[in-house]
Amino acid sequence: MSDKKEQIGGYLKTVFSLEGKVILFTGATGGIGSVICRGYASAGASVALCDMDAEKLAGLEKEIRADGGEVSSFRLDLTRMEEIAGCVDRVIGKYGRIDVLFNCAGINKREGILDVEESTYDRIMQVNLKGLYFISQEVAKHMRKEGKGNIINMASHNSVGMLGGCSVYGATKSAVTALTRSMAVEWAKFGIRANAIAPGHILTPLTTVTWEHPTRSVYLKERIAMGRPGTPEEILGVAIMLASDASSYMSGMMLHIDGGCLAGGAPWDFDTKY
Repeated sequence: MSDKKEQIGGYLKTVFSLEGKVILFTGATGGIGSVICRGYASAGASVALCDMDAEKLAGLEKEIRADGGEVSSFRLDLTRMEEIAGCVDRVIGKYGRIDVLFNCAGINKREGILDVEESTYDRIMQVNLKGLYFISQEVAKHMRKEGKGNIINMASHNSVGMLGGCSVYGATKSAVTALTRSMAVEWAKFGIRANAIAPGHILTPLTTVTWEHPTRSVYLKERIAMGRPGTPEEILGVAIMLASDASSYMSGMMLHIDGGCLAGGAPWDFDTKY
């Protein structure tokens, strides 16, 4: 039995291992990002953690190192163009290359279209779309020289389905899916592929208030076939697959992880013996 387990483990490692891969990860300290970064390090990757919060970066780096992971941290404000180029240069300087760019950084402010002020609009657009666009451009220049690369963008259920109060956020995430396809089409000749992950309604510290809300939680559960929120850990498997060579012929795709929300949610009453 132990020989069989070793055989299975060896095969899975061959297919899904991230050993030797350098991954630049934005939004590393978030509820979803931190889980994926830990998973990437556990799968063998060298992870360059990038985020604005230096204190949280230091804490996450310490945790991953304690578990034996190869990791380093770089403060990055995606709204400042000079910081984007500088961060990429520092990561290249440390590791020599970037194999995978994971664009996970994102912000939102829930308010109606008529309530949104220009400053809010600009801030969300700068982080979620402009920052993602230009760090991808900067990293792709280096990937082009290597003749290969892999970009993973964090999209959202709001890329295709909307909730009230998410107009600017939804616009950025819809744009991210279109940009992912553009990357896949334009950069394939450089050996670069690009895909997106679209999480559904995931339970994180930031969404706890929604899941504890007396009406919004009911609204969401009725629209999710599995009847519950997802967890960041339930995104990790797909994130590892996309970062690994297991997805080597996949590009331009958006993968939904939503508990059956996009499929139609809970069905209406119908005749059945079960």
